[in-house]
Amino acid sequence: MSVIYERVALIGLGLIASSMAHAIRRAGVADEITGYARSAETRDVARDIGLCDRVCNSAAEAAQGADLVVLCVPVGAMGGVAAEIAPALKPGATVSDVGSVKRAVIEAVAPHLPEGVHFVPAHPLAGTEHSGPRSGFAELFDNRWCLIVPQTGSDRAAVTRLESFWQALGSHTDEMEADHHDLVLAVTSHAPHLIAYTMVGVADDLRRVTDTEVIKYSAAGFRDFTRIAASDPTMWRDVFLNNKEATLEILGRFTEELFALQRAIRIGDGDHLHAYFTRTRAIRRGIVEAGQDTDAPDFGRGRKT
Repeated sequence: MSVIYERVALIGLGLIASSMAHAIRRAGVADEITGYARSAETRDVARDIGLCDRVCNSAAEAAQGADLVVLCVPVGAMGGVAAEIAPALKPGATVSDVGSVKRAVIEAVAPHLPEGVHFVPAHPLAGTEHSGPRSGFAELFDNRWCLIVPQTGSDRAAVTRLESFWQALGSHTDEMEADHHDLVLAVTSHAPHLIAYTMVGVADDLRRVTDTEVIKYSAAGFRDFTRIAASDPTMWRDVFLNNKEATLEILGRFTEELFALQRAIRIGDGDHLHAYFTRTRAIRRGIVEAGQDTDAPDFGRGRKT
């Protein structure tokens, strides 16, 4: 694979950035990777494991001279980081991100970027419950989707270049408008995470009554909830605060569906329950058939990181 960006700067060195670093090296699409994390401890770990060619002590230092700068910090921090790196950005550079919310990120980041710098938001739909610079692995993006979110007037050459970059890292790419992205992700990611956090919270309350039984006798469904709810709390706090409208809309729809199921259970309407479960089971089959998961008992998550 030929070089796409001579220098890539990763701002924030958690799961996504560390996986990007490994995938960039695997694909050979950059000559140099610089990195920065706010925590000195994280920077030290990144240096110890050789995650980047240079781990810098400021975001501006990491961004200096970079052809691609990727913001891999919680969405609530992106505006501040953009303001910090703006003076260091070279003309013609591309700034992107990996945030799970797009409209709020665009509004926070775009005003800080100087003229002549291309801002092309993106969102790789990949992850695990692990975090930190040691959690990354090159295969994280393989056969997953990365959504590219150009804005009105975006430079098409910069958009195409970023798409080629993510494809080289193993992803499929598609383009999507920001508000539509936020609604889609509220359905596929944000509301499910909030429901998982809620169910684990309910179980924690119950555990106080049943002692250790909730943990000891956890079944597969609850274990999947705990896996989702183990995700980075700072990241998810910022996601919900910055995609408020779409998430609340989907949660309203979820509540309506839940009330309908409650009524079916209460009145013993087995036909309704069976029809509902049959219809929703088809969604799972569609995900497997689309290559976005496996039909293995552990849903393909047996990899140790």
